[in-house]
Amino acid sequence: MVYLDNAATTALTPKVIEIMTEVMTDNFGNPSSIHAYGRKANHVLRTARQTIADILRTSERRIIFTSGGTEANNTAIKGYALANQDKGKHIITTAIEHPSVLEPLGYLQKRFGFEITYLKPENGSVTSASLQKALRDDTILVSFMHANNETGDLLPIEEAAKLLKNHQAAFHVDAVQTMGKLPVYPEEVGIDFLSATAHKFHGPKGVGFLYANPLHFDSLLHGGEQEEKRRASTENLIAIAGMAQALADSRKQAKENLTYIQGLKRAFLEALSPASYYLNGSSKQLPHIINIGFPGQNNSILLTQLDLAGFAVSTGSACTAGTVDPSHVLASIYGADSARLQESIRISLSKQNTQEELLQLANKLKEITGT
Repeated sequence: MVYLDNAATTALTPKVIEIMTEVMTDNFGNPSSIHAYGRKANHVLRTARQTIADILRTSERRIIFTSGGTEANNTAIKGYALANQDKGKHIITTAIEHPSVLEPLGYLQKRFGFEITYLKPENGSVTSASLQKALRDDTILVSFMHANNETGDLLPIEEAAKLLKNHQAAFHVDAVQTMGKLPVYPEEVGIDFLSATAHKFHGPKGVGFLYANPLHFDSLLHGGEQEEKRRASTENLIAIAGMAQALADSRKQAKENLTYIQGLKRAFLEALSPASYYLNGSSKQLPHIINIGFPGQNNSILLTQLDLAGFAVSTGSACTAGTVDPSHVLASIYGADSARLQESIRISLSKQNTQEELLQLANKLKEITGT
């Protein structure tokens, strides 16, 4: 089976498995306990936090461990909005965000009367000009993803941060798809909250982190005093250790991996060139994601054919009971009636893929589409 759905999740590397096994075997203490077992566990926790902080060029006190990107996004959005609604109740985001951003915003709108402005792509991409036009005096939060999980489109994070420099609005960035792939330093850019999850950069599922500026925000979980009272619950030490190792490895190899992935994408498209296809999204994209459509080919049928042939890809949208829901991302870019919503699939790459696998996929797609 050829795995090409890395935007959904990535496989653990041998080094990450080794580190997690060591902690699992030799370090079962609770990091909050004051005895020797607890101190040993707390050392692992502090080391992991410092490793991540160093990669982000920030203080370890600004790293909050979470159960993943969804919790990190919810904490930043709901926590900050509810704690600061006396300053205003207007929030700006984009129409192409992940559901873990769109759903919390919908909750705030429905239950607490917040007003949400959704910026739509213009000529395939979200612009800083549209953000500037949407900003108001009562805007308290702006939430952008760094790279879209379906198309790989890169959003204007640096430009947005500059616009917000002298504005009261806090800036949240969902960096789930770029963490470990592209450098991002929140303090240097001007980001107040930044979300990431380990399983997108060859770490374990069920763990992530939130970078948080020392701004006032409500905690979502109440109980113990873990994470400096910002997130109650005993830390998932085994997964945190694996996440820190995975991020350190990914960051160390980032330039090399980026060049390698660019080569894989180029080789795939060159091999596919006789076929009739189109690429979705803007010209500025993360190369790890290829959102591609084949005129006249139904994507749900195409996915099944590829799966039977031994290729794991996706549409980039939610699948329920064997049915494929239309992509809200492509609908925002091309319109809800566009044929692209029914013709497009997402191929997502990692450093573990090979050129031979991509050539095999290209040949299989040409065979299926009859070109």
